[in-house]
Amino acid sequence: MPPVKVSNLAPDVQPRRRRFVITARAAASFDPLGRSVAAARGFVRDTLHGWGFADIVDDAVVLTSELVTNAVVHAGTRAEVLCLRADGGVRVEVADRYPERELPLQHPGERPYADPDRENGRGLMLCAALATRWGVEYTATHKHVWFRLDLPDRPVGTRSAGPVVPDQLLPLADSRVRVAVLQIDSDDAISAWNEDAEHIFGHPAEKALGRPLAELAAWPQTPGTGTGIAEALRLSRWEGSYGVRGADGRVIPVFASHLRVRDAHGEPSIVCLLVHDDERALLQTPVRVPTSDSGHFTDPRPTDPFEVFIGSPAPDDLDGLLQRTVERARDLLDADSAFLLLATDDETELEVRATTGLPSTRQRFARVPVEAGTNRYGSARMPAVHDDLLASPGAVPLLEATGMRSAVTVPLKVEGRLTGSLGVAAETPGRYSNEEALHLQFAADRIALAVESARLGELERLRRGSLSFLVEASDLLAGTLDRDQTLALMAQMTVPTLATWCAVYTIADQSSDPYLSYVLHEDEERIDGLKDLLSRLSPPEPVREAGARPWSEATSAVGGETVVLPLLAALALDNARLYSERTAISRSLQRSLLPPGSPAIPGMEVEVIYRAAGEGNEVGGDFYDVFPIRDGAYGFAIGDVCGTGPEAAAVTGLARHALRLLAREGLGGPAVLERLNAAILDEGARSRFLTLLYGELHPQPDGGALMKVVCAGHPLPLRLRPNGQVDAAADPQPLLGVIDDLDLYEQTLTLDPGDVLLCVTDGVTERREGTRMLGDDGLTEVLTTCTGLTAGAVASRVLRAVERFAAEPASDDMAILAFRVPEQRTGE
Repeated sequence: MPPVKVSNLAPDVQPRRRRFVITARAAASFDPLGRSVAAARGFVRDTLHGWGFADIVDDAVVLTSELVTNAVVHAGTRAEVLCLRADGGVRVEVADRYPERELPLQHPGERPYADPDRENGRGLMLCAALATRWGVEYTATHKHVWFRLDLPDRPVGTRSAGPVVPDQLLPLADSRVRVAVLQIDSDDAISAWNEDAEHIFGHPAEKALGRPLAELAAWPQTPGTGTGIAEALRLSRWEGSYGVRGADGRVIPVFASHLRVRDAHGEPSIVCLLVHDDERALLQTPVRVPTSDSGHFTDPRPTDPFEVFIGSPAPDDLDGLLQRTVERARDLLDADSAFLLLATDDETELEVRATTGLPSTRQRFARVPVEAGTNRYGSARMPAVHDDLLASPGAVPLLEATGMRSAVTVPLKVEGRLTGSLGVAAETPGRYSNEEALHLQFAADRIALAVESARLGELERLRRGSLSFLVEASDLLAGTLDRDQTLALMAQMTVPTLATWCAVYTIADQSSDPYLSYVLHEDEERIDGLKDLLSRLSPPEPVREAGARPWSEATSAVGGETVVLPLLAALALDNARLYSERTAISRSLQRSLLPPGSPAIPGMEVEVIYRAAGEGNEVGGDFYDVFPIRDGAYGFAIGDVCGTGPEAAAVTGLARHALRLLAREGLGGPAVLERLNAAILDEGARSRFLTLLYGELHPQPDGGALMKVVCAGHPLPLRLRPNGQVDAAADPQPLLGVIDDLDLYEQTLTLDPGDVLLCVTDGVTERREGTRMLGDDGLTEVLTTCTGLTAGAVASRVLRAVERFAAEPASDDMAILAFRVPEQRTGE
């Protein structure tokens, strides 16, 4: 009898007709089992992706799922799925062997079949809502439900388009893109070798033709454990990465796409397209379609969804590979969830790396031991079927408290080594049998090598990244001995490379509580809030041993996952702490050796600039002082003790305090220095020689100043006249701390209004740049440019000149002491 046809058009496309010329077809049959629905979804998804129909894949998969469910679940018969490709779209037919099951037509007074509250007819409701056209056809043996989806209208020659990118932002190419095209005959020998292949690999065509491809290919897999070059060439289509040995012997990484074809005489051959591996985007497709040699889909084996792992996704994309694996495993056995764990290097633990249908954010990177026992993954090394997890708690720790009742797990092995475990689970008990375990094990065997190769690649990148991180951290931390800066660097190296935020707690001693020292967040606007929040929490308990420990209180307050790590080997921080303590002590001692301030001297401008060299961890030997002796008389000194450290500090303190005491006893300059010399020599082995310029200053009523000076081995003071003339204001005499008998004398000079007296330590005059030295002549030249300047401006100009004389920082302390008699203003 002729077939009975029932057809409908979607309401919004009634007037539209497209010519449907079939250009390709693919068919598959599915047994009346629950898992067949997932297999049918995967079949249609892969078929349409392979045809380039990504725009309508989602709608086609939804409709196919509903129609196959009706066939294999509700009708209980085998389902046959046929995909027909045309230029304008696709037609999908789902047939079952229950022709007497009537189409749920609407009768007067009944609700329409498109009512979502009605149990049957939902597949047809979706067809009416999503399909361009759909219908039902009956024969004596089958019922066919079909739907058609048209591609959206687009300009000729395009499928999809991204945003317009300015030319200057386009990626650079060193030369034109080259695609090597090879053809391999039925004997696996190269029968065609284009010009680009010769350019990429260096083999001229006459050297390449006739050679087996296996002689040139550097295949990454171990022979006998997985797909090799010979197996890949037998596949209908394959894409992935391997290497080709160039004419110079080096291996050139390539990304290749192989397609098996037949000529007009039916002879098979393989067309191979190859590009440099970093240009894989030219050839790589998001999904491969497993087809037979005939070009039609055949009845799929349970492992068909795993064919895509031969080259897609890329072997070095471990996360993508693992996630796609669990999704395909779930669809393969029509499961509610799936998971994949990888073995650690010592194979004693398994680490969760990918899940679907489970709280992956909570479970990712969780670890479980392999050996049998409580809360141990005892089934990791052999396939195992768990009928009811409630009856065997702890058998699969990952599934505890997830609602899963039954599961099947299989190992991933490479050359006999356990490399991981793949599992699927369902919410109902008794869902799986040994047959499902065998199917899953076969699929796991097909992908184990690709997963292990990608895992080893990831480990190598992590090792390199760790070494790079350690090198960078060492360089940064070795570059500072400042405690606060070290704390900041530790946090900055952690955020955002390793964490969203970081807080550094320090402990003063073993008996004290941790103290919040530094807080950093990748969002700068949240740092203050985070610091305030952490300050209200109890500090974490100190971790005395290596390893991370969860900090539940901070996790609850801040969110995410928070762990506490001990700074057991924080050598940089400990060095910085010790250095900071030493620096603080040194600076405190240095301040005690310098006067707290300079007195205001009537009718005089006085300016002092002191610059300590180095990083402040040593007490310098330069010092200065300006102090009142009696009414109308002031003492001043500028000196340099040989060396640094405690011994120099002792002489510096002795000199400054002795000068004040002796001067206030009414002694003149020579007597003061002679007694100081004796005191220095009394220090014995701790003594240091000292250069010193000492003087007394007496302001005069007429506006000038009388000065008496003794220059004991020190750089001579310089006097600047208002006309720019510079001359030495004293004669050189022996330094202190060397010999007992000194014959010192005092020299007198007068400073008139506008005159400047400049006194410096040898850190100024001995400033060096290579073999050049500033010297007395250089200082004199600088001072000649200071006429008319105040004492403060003179000291500042001298300091700038010294700093600019050399590119390197100063290696010696500097003290600059400037006196100036202001010029009288007109009318005063």
